[in-house]
Amino acid sequence: MKTAVQKNIVETFKEFNAILSSFSQEELNIVTFEGSWTGAQTVQHVILVCSGYPELFAGNTKKTTRKPDENIKQIEAIFLDFNTKMDAPEFVRPELIDYNKNSLTLSLLKIESELLNACETFDLTLTCLDFEVPGFEKFTIYEWINFGLIHTKRHTKQLNDILKHITKV
Repeated sequence: MKTAVQKNIVETFKEFNAILSSFSQEELNIVTFEGSWTGAQTVQHVILVCSGYPELFAGNTKKTTRKPDENIKQIEAIFLDFNTKMDAPEFVRPELIDYNKNSLTLSLLKIESELLNACETFDLTLTCLDFEVPGFEKFTIYEWINFGLIHTKRHTKQLNDILKHITKV
């Protein structure tokens, strides 16, 4: 379980960072069409969603009485359905400002490192009690890490679509 999720962390962030690195600083902050996020806002959203996991994992937890990966298929079904448009909750909506590409990259590297460290530090089968995603039961640490990765994969596609649109213009 631990080795597989660590490999998934590395691969997911490698792919996301590869697309991010394809943007110039200027391209990153271009609004592709009214109401859409810039590439930078998409990256900042991923950072907002994936930040704070170590604190969540170190918070209140309990022994899990179900399979520790029980919710992953449902998370994938929802977040990897690219035909479904979703609205981010207010607390993870990125500001419409110009972001610095290097700062975004450093934040992503920090998150990747924190997630890899969490795999070594925490019992991935414990259930986190301090926060839950609406519509789901409380996640295990393993499910939280996978939620972050699945969510990042969704936005990897979005970031790639934004780059294709910008470089076509």
